[in-house]
Amino acid sequence: MDSSGIVPDIIDNKPKGLLQVTYSSGVKVELGKELTPTQVKDQPTVSWEAEDDVLYTLIMVDPDAPSRAEPTSREILHWLVINIPGNKVAEGQTVAEYIGSGPPEGTGLHRYVFLVFKQTDKIESTKFIPKTSLEGRVKVTTRDSIAKHNLGDPIAGSLYQAQYDDYVPVLKAQFAN
Repeated sequence: MDSSGIVPDIIDNKPKGLLQVTYSSGVKVELGKELTPTQVKDQPTVSWEAEDDVLYTLIMVDPDAPSRAEPTSREILHWLVINIPGNKVAEGQTVAEYIGSGPPEGTGLHRYVFLVFKQTDKIESTKFIPKTSLEGRVKVTTRDSIAKHNLGDPIAGSLYQAQYDDYVPVLKAQFAN
């Protein structure tokens, strides 16, 4: 994660563990590997070495919006699930529904970063962002979430890179705003 610039772009310390991220298209996330928006359009299965009776937060962001060279909208929130018991993501509370990669045409490779944090307490939130909305997703910072919820350093993470393909216009058409 150091060589990708994730440290210091969005977090201060790299995660100790590696997330296992698998998409229904059959691809697995390997650190820094390029995947296509078509391959990552559906919510993946994510797992990590979790402790029983512990709650976790999973966040996925794109720090390269609208481009890595000029990230003026850093970060775009792609997925946020809180209060995950162990690594049972489906049993956690979804705050922001998963949206796949949608880098604009001509902006090159974007990094898509998954991070998991161990919670100290249950997080109370009534916020819900559907996959059809961009509201609450632009200029969200991982550091703000860490500070607000006392999350500390990420315990696990992974990332892939993606650039524009023919699926991006399909993805962008789903947004209501």
